[in-house]
Amino acid sequence: MTTSTGEAIQFWVLGIVAVLGALGTVGMRKAVHSALCLAGTMIVLAVFYLAQGAYFLGIVQIVVYTGAVMMLFLFVVMLVGITAADSLKETIRGQRAAAVLCGIGFGILLIAGIANASLHRFTGLAQANAGGNVEGLARLVFTTYVWAFEITGALLITAAVGAMVLTHRERTERPATQREQSEARVREGRNVTPLPAPGVFARHNAVDVPGLLPDGTPSELTVNQTLRARGQVRDVGGEQERRVRKLEQRSDEYVEGVTEGEGAPEGGRDRSGDNDGANHAEGAAK
Repeated sequence: MTTSTGEAIQFWVLGIVAVLGALGTVGMRKAVHSALCLAGTMIVLAVFYLAQGAYFLGIVQIVVYTGAVMMLFLFVVMLVGITAADSLKETIRGQRAAAVLCGIGFGILLIAGIANASLHRFTGLAQANAGGNVEGLARLVFTTYVWAFEITGALLITAAVGAMVLTHRERTERPATQREQSEARVREGRNVTPLPAPGVFARHNAVDVPGLLPDGTPSELTVNQTLRARGQVRDVGGEQERRVRKLEQRSDEYVEGVTEGEGAPEGGRDRSGDNDGANHAEGAAK
């Protein structure tokens, strides 16, 4: 069984795109860009499945993995706002070393599996899809590879349950009411009044822009602590302070101009009266 020229061109072009997407998934600094690269790689894999006659796998790859799971991850990343700084913080000691060892082990297993694969005989798409693509896939999954299928399902269920256990926090005490929180603030003498809103003199309503105090310095209370810990707060103190100084200077110049303008008409009327008297005297003399 030989490979046609079109199939070879399709494989090399899409293979390069898939590898670039995989490298972008690992190497991108922003999590959103990594998710988009992974979605592109999944779409390329779906095209490979469709080209090989595995229509069911191709549609499932696009609808389930790319369209549902990957887009869900992407929306969560965009809403939560994960940055490159968050990924550098290790929550479990030794996880990088464990990830490297697991990657090396997986690579060895993959190379061994490919090396032991028999490439001398091909079954062909006609024989594989003789009774239908979906029926042939179901027959292999639930007969030949049923043990591997059940183990994979058990691992996925265990991973889902473990993720829920790790993220769930059992509340050990009753949450404080709004009245109790207000009384605690009064007793401690901090933030008795509501926190100031973000923004700079009501000119900007972004949550990452700190508000300025009357002296022009930014207030730390106007920005969420989470944004401050992530380093996502825009430093506008110096710029806004210069703008405030220019505004005060223009205001002083305007007040001085108005004050001088109020005294100017009286002088103008006096000078006009002197000119009228001089003209009248000159006419009488003539």
